[in-house]
Amino acid sequence: MVGNCAFASDAKITVSAAASLTNAFRDVAAAFEKGHRGTRVLLNFAASGALLQQIARGAPVDVFASADQETMNEADRQRLVKANSRVDFARNSLVVIVPREAASVPAALADLTGPAYARIAAGSPASVPVGRYTKHALEKARLWSAVAPKLIGSQSVRQVLDYVARGEVDAGFVYATDAALMPDKVKVAFAVPTTQPVLYPVAVISASTAGNAAQAFVSFVASPEGGAILARYGFDRP
Repeated sequence: MVGNCAFASDAKITVSAAASLTNAFRDVAAAFEKGHRGTRVLLNFAASGALLQQIARGAPVDVFASADQETMNEADRQRLVKANSRVDFARNSLVVIVPREAASVPAALADLTGPAYARIAAGSPASVPVGRYTKHALEKARLWSAVAPKLIGSQSVRQVLDYVARGEVDAGFVYATDAALMPDKVKVAFAVPTTQPVLYPVAVISASTAGNAAQAFVSFVASPEGGAILARYGFDRP
């Protein structure tokens, strides 16, 4: 276990994390608090792009965990995260899911151009990492122009999951870890090759006033103990 660090016993840190980390980070935070008595971890989940906007506008955040490198790179460019605090801590994969009782199940991206898939949920590429991974994959397969008119934009990967679970769409693009949360409502049709690996970085926010507590949380997330918790939710090591 990561040892206790020298910071106030009543320390409080706010962690803004990608929506796909919701379940795993609740357990990560609980384990961190157990190992750092007196420290409270407040969690804020949303699409990575939305979280970045909150931080840029001055939201009181101490740690940022993104679902992609691009969003964290932008945080770096805006000098919103502390130099040398950034670390990749988890890997995921992109999959296409359908409702559990779906009569038609696609086997490849090209199948999504067929009439059986009139409504396909995907994150907004402008602010949701899973949406960017989706767009890049479809562009590489030269299918973007054919599939784009069918896409139902979503504000987070969890919204995509909900749409598919409720049968409101014929298919959706999510991470493998999200699909695993609702095996009774959705099923994975196939894994989607991505142009870039789905790597999650985490870093301390430059404006953080939590001192060593924020860095201690980042170190815990990237530690073997943190990795073991993430693995229980299907995340791989980076």
